[in-house]
Amino acid sequence: MEFPVTAAFVGAVLIIMQQVLMVSAGRHRARAQLGVGFGSDQDLERKIRRHGNLAENAALFLIVLSFAEGFSGGGWATTFIGILFLAARISHAIAFSSLSGSHGQEDGVRIFGLCRMAGALGTALSGVALGVYLLALLLT
Repeated sequence: MEFPVTAAFVGAVLIIMQQVLMVSAGRHRARAQLGVGFGSDQDLERKIRRHGNLAENAALFLIVLSFAEGFSGGGWATTFIGILFLAARISHAIAFSSLSGSHGQEDGVRIFGLCRMAGALGTALSGVALGVYLLALLLT
């Protein structure tokens, strides 16, 4: 079995993103003096959601990507699926960098809304593709 280079690369980028998003939410929480929850602060809510959504999706994806890459020996499929997931998560983080993307407020709703849709769709498609790919590897 080869070292899962693609999964390691995707994981490295995702952990950096996760920490940047965590610090952003933590700094906002400290400034707002909110220990738990977000009160009525929509900016804090979107930062918490942006950080939490990445955490919800990234861990399982990386585990399964590592399985698929290890089992297949790597190749274009795991690389493509990994890059699609990364692009989706970056798109989602961009969407939630503004209240336009999370709550439909402010100017620029269209671009942030498109980023949010691309993030959600890309995350779903890459997850399903990865699951189908790994099942196909295991059943053949």
